[in-house]
Amino acid sequence: MTTFWIVIAVILGVVGILGSILPALPGPPLSWVGLLIMYFLKGTNGAGDPMSTKFLIVWLVITTVVVIIDYVVPAWFTRLTGGSKYAGWGAMVGLFVGMIVPPVGIIVGSLAGAFIAELMLGEKGAGDSIKSALGAFLGFLFGTGIKLIASGLMLYYIIVYI
Repeated sequence: MTTFWIVIAVILGVVGILGSILPALPGPPLSWVGLLIMYFLKGTNGAGDPMSTKFLIVWLVITTVVVIIDYVVPAWFTRLTGGSKYAGWGAMVGLFVGMIVPPVGIIVGSLAGAFIAELMLGEKGAGDSIKSALGAFLGFLFGTGIKLIASGLMLYYIIVYI
């Protein structure tokens, strides 16, 4: 039974990394649940020390902050470059459409979606729309990057505590 839960914890860590890229999955929270499973299994690191409650709580705080930042930063980057909410929504729609041809489609779809939305719905010129699209895309990259780092580290600790 313990092996089953270890496999589930590792799978959650891997799916957490995938969820850091795919917008349909909550990446870092899934990775944290993998850590939680290892905590309850009383997994130990290489020195034989079990995972501490403090360690688990620190990762819960990090996970919460990363999730909040992931929602705030793309909008902030978009507004910083003069974009409206339409650029953010367009980037998200373009990202979903672009998942047909990953990873290039995700990047191009996100940029194109933000550009088209800003151009048509935001009623801005092509130059301002490109600037807004780049802001939305940079925000997406930053949010994705911090989620990948957090989820990757949590997977590392899941493996360490096996």
